Amino acid sequence: MKVRYDPKADILYILLREGPVADTDEVDEDIWFEYDERRNVIGIEIWNAGENVIRKSLLEIERYAKELKGEAKA
Repeated sequence: MKVRYDPKADILYILLREGPVADTDEVDEDIWFEYDERRNVIGIEIWNAGENVIRKSLLEIERYAKELKGEAKA
């Protein structure tokens, strides 16, 4: 598996398996699956990744860190 992020396009790409893409499908808003000829998912594109993934992940990490800090004080 390989993960790439293009900050200019704000696209996160997850390559699950090398090979030619036979079909692409938008499975949710701003989330695209790429399929091989046997309909196996070989890649995932997440558009607007800064908002959809990165920002949400950072907020979750911050929340978790605050919980840990609170437990350490107790």
